[in-house]
Amino acid sequence: MQFLQLLPKASQAILLLVACLQLGTNNAEETDRQLMIMDMQMPTTVKSNEEMTLKLRVSTELRECMVIRSYLVASRPMDTPFNFKYTSCLCDDYPRTFFWDFAANSTVKIRAYVDVIRELGICPDNKAVVPIEANRFYMEKVLTVVDY
Repeated sequence: MQFLQLLPKASQAILLLVACLQLGTNNAEETDRQLMIMDMQMPTTVKSNEEMTLKLRVSTELRECMVIRSYLVASRPMDTPFNFKYTSCLCDDYPRTFFWDFAANSTVKIRAYVDVIRELGICPDNKAVVPIEANRFYMEKVLTVVDY
């Protein structure tokens, strides 16, 4: 008889535990969004002074849009369009792709940067966020130049 009296109390505790676990799972899903996803594609080896294309695809899983500025930096001086900076609006439903065409005459490390900046007039309705923790992201690859 005592067992039957404890049964309603145990079921209430189980319901409370399930509700807490469900709330915890929902919060974890919210914080797992990636702020910046970068994919840099370029050949790893080229001939000296051969023109090549570097492609940088940038996306986000945030629901809010961000104003971003993308650019390249090389480990040694190059006579290329590396000084070109692209400023655009990045939203979760609209990834951005940037292209740079250039030729290199020696092996070089190339780093693609994406900065989240504060600038008006880029995103629709001037609604954009700036992350608190990080606002600069980069990827680096080596371009090997060979003489044939």
